[in-house]
Amino acid sequence: MLLPIPNLSIFPLFLFLLISTSLTQPLPSVQDNFIKCLSENSEILIPFSTALITPKNSTFIPTLQSTAQNLRYLVPSVPKPEFIFIPLHDSHVQAAVICSKQLGIHLRVRSGGHDYEALSYVSQTEAPFIVVDLAKLRSVIVDIEDNSSWVQAGASIGEVYYRIAQKSKTHGFPAGLCTSLGVGGHITGGAYGSMMRKYGLGADNVIDARIIDVSGRVLDRAAMGEDLFWAIRGGGGASFGIILWWKINLVPVPSTVTVFTVAKTLETGATKVLHKWQQVAATELDEDLFIRVVIQSSKDSKTGTKTITTLYQAQFLGDADRLLNVVKTKFPELGLTKKDCTETSWLKSVMYIAGYPSGTPPEVLLQGKSTFKNYFKAKSDFVKDPIPETGLEGLWKRLMEEESPLVIFNPYGGQMSRISESEIPFPHRNGILFKIQYLTTWQDPHEDEAKHMDWIRKLYNYMAPYATMFPRQAYVNYRDLDLGVNKKSNISFIEASAWGNRYFKDNFNRLIKIKTKVDPDNFFRHEQSIPPLPLPKGSRTGHHQHSL
Repeated sequence: MLLPIPNLSIFPLFLFLLISTSLTQPLPSVQDNFIKCLSENSEILIPFSTALITPKNSTFIPTLQSTAQNLRYLVPSVPKPEFIFIPLHDSHVQAAVICSKQLGIHLRVRSGGHDYEALSYVSQTEAPFIVVDLAKLRSVIVDIEDNSSWVQAGASIGEVYYRIAQKSKTHGFPAGLCTSLGVGGHITGGAYGSMMRKYGLGADNVIDARIIDVSGRVLDRAAMGEDLFWAIRGGGGASFGIILWWKINLVPVPSTVTVFTVAKTLETGATKVLHKWQQVAATELDEDLFIRVVIQSSKDSKTGTKTITTLYQAQFLGDADRLLNVVKTKFPELGLTKKDCTETSWLKSVMYIAGYPSGTPPEVLLQGKSTFKNYFKAKSDFVKDPIPETGLEGLWKRLMEEESPLVIFNPYGGQMSRISESEIPFPHRNGILFKIQYLTTWQDPHEDEAKHMDWIRKLYNYMAPYATMFPRQAYVNYRDLDLGVNKKSNISFIEASAWGNRYFKDNFNRLIKIKTKVDPDNFFRHEQSIPPLPLPKGSRTGHHQHSL
């Protein structure tokens, strides 16, 4: 049978019409493709009208700003996400991973928004990108009989404390001092707090987890294996997958906890008292006692002259009488008196350390809102030997040159000294007397940011002789991009070592090996994520797209 011969004269016209029609049809947007893919890959229906927020939505900027701490990263010149996706169920997060990988979309994951360099909601090295915000995934399931709790990644640590206290006045959890910290990211970096000398870090007290891996699978401890379980407890956030849940071990706390704040200025012996604090806070004081030192410059209201104020802020797991005995025996220079002490519950002691005014109802913790939003830059150090008085005097001089400086000394010792450096990725253990956090803050985005950045960098240089060396250690949850940046997704091991060894010491090598095993194509990445080892061409498990 002969086939009819097409009329070739009309073929060019048909082709022209076909091309013209295709050119007038708008291509599916990133958002359209993502929504289609999410619909196909989620077990639970997603209400896209509220779960996916684009810059065209009036709620986009408020949502982006909702938990962001560092206002430096919210100014118009900083890159914004294509959209924010707010999952309402674990399967929504799974679908987001599957679709981001499938479509080649770079994603950032935010639980509490406290990342000092905004790595959870800003990408300055890759564009475009999206933010998966876990703010609606905040369940806390407390099992007092089992001394444990399953906590969803979007819950704040304050919510966790509140829910534990609802069930028991004699149970607690050793984690952060700032109650609005998102649990997901907080524990990935270690999670230190006022009970660290008694019970170690929050990450030391994690007994299980659920994580979404690069294939979109939900893995518990048994399924992920001990290597990955080791890595996520202190290896820094967003390198290995997305944390959905932590199972935490609850610790015993007394029904009576005592708190105090004692101030010392230069005129009342601040230098000598702090010199003594360095000698006793980690090694001599009872591990039930945590005394941190908050250091600020201030002006005398009468004379207008500047001075230094050191605030000794403490939590003691016991009553005031025993506390006074401990302090008078080991640290009489502080001059602590009974009237300085307040006996309270463990939950209210946490609120006291967090800076809530006396009488604030504990339900405020359920709001998960931060009391700290500023334009700021922060850095950190660890100290093994007491800083001499001359070193402290040099610190005072530099603090008085800055408008709103803040320096915090947090004591180590106790249980922190008994846990091996390699037990989890967090390596700052035996021999560390205290950690230093440096901050400079400003309120006006039009202020000379460069001036404040220059000041804190010079202060950091000044403190070098008093800090740990080889490497000069830093706390991964105080992200500091001054230490080095992954400028591209195929960052080399040598480049990453600049910051990796400071955060993790020798544990960095093991983290890289685990990363190479679980995410060889470096899908989960940011400016300071753990890099995989380069693999020979053709040995990748799947093709990785670097952009949309």
